[in-house]
Amino acid sequence: MNPQAKLIFTVSLLLGTTITITSNHWIMAWTGLEINTLAILPLISKSHHPRAVEAATKYFLVQATASALILFSSMTNAWHTGQWDIAQLTHPTSCLILTAAIAMKLGLVPFHFWFPEVLQGTSLTTGLILSTAMKFPPITLLFLTSHSLNPSMLTTMAILSAALGGWMGLNQTQIRKILAFSSISHLGWMAIIICYNPKLTLLNFYLYTLMTTAVFLTLNTMKAVKLTTLMTTWSKSPSLNTALLLALLSLAGLPPLTGFMPKWLILQELTKQDMTPMAILISLLSLLSLFFYLRLVYCTAITLPPHTTNHMKQWHISKPTNVWIAIAITLSVTLLPLSPTLLALT
Repeated sequence: MNPQAKLIFTVSLLLGTTITITSNHWIMAWTGLEINTLAILPLISKSHHPRAVEAATKYFLVQATASALILFSSMTNAWHTGQWDIAQLTHPTSCLILTAAIAMKLGLVPFHFWFPEVLQGTSLTTGLILSTAMKFPPITLLFLTSHSLNPSMLTTMAILSAALGGWMGLNQTQIRKILAFSSISHLGWMAIIICYNPKLTLLNFYLYTLMTTAVFLTLNTMKAVKLTTLMTTWSKSPSLNTALLLALLSLAGLPPLTGFMPKWLILQELTKQDMTPMAILISLLSLLSLFFYLRLVYCTAITLPPHTTNHMKQWHISKPTNVWIAIAITLSVTLLPLSPTLLALT
């Protein structure tokens, strides 16, 4: 892709996100979401492969439907209350439609079917943008309207997302699909707590973004998109593979790594809200996700490549490891263990 075109699309993404997260008016928020959608489409389809074009088409159709529902929800609310302010969403039907629209934009169950397919059709770099930056504006809208949303509906969607995200990721061999189901599972954890403690949802999203960035950038450096290619990467860069192993375990939420912190705080908050059965259920469902993370870890570090492999072996990585990978992995692994020390110093 032309560097100037790529720059224009990247700036448009930043502009769309900024407009949505800083707006108070529904029309401005909708405009920002539309700019985002139109800016990411060329990045998804830039390889001109039929799969990439299919992914871009699916993404456009889903996001256009979700945007139309957001507009319909805000117009219904304005019709009944006379308010276009995002924080003033009070009409029950509008709240219901908005929840469905945001769930569609994020890829929450039962509107999750498009996400793994779209992620599979794109490059790892665009997949990273879709999994992190493109989810920030819808999460912000959920944060701003959290006091008006239906807790029972969100809890149901959250439990189903954690269950299906873990269940459907078990049988996958494509790494991008595994990470898509991982994203759906994490969104379940964010959705279950949004009505009770919205700040925890944002904390969970920030840490999820950090850990996912570390994993995607590492995989992009190794050029690994399938489990079979991941098995042959140990000989290329053992240190990078070890770092990926730790980042994956952190994404799984194992203590004492950073990924354990949001899950720990969410379970604590659910217990305070007398939702102990939900806390137990979502904890048990996270074991499904843990299984496929351990599968990735096993393929990354424990297995050695077979002697008769069909893949051309690369004995070194052609480009040096990016400094951003080092920073992201360090934070993904050490943020929770170091936090008591940092608090003591301040």
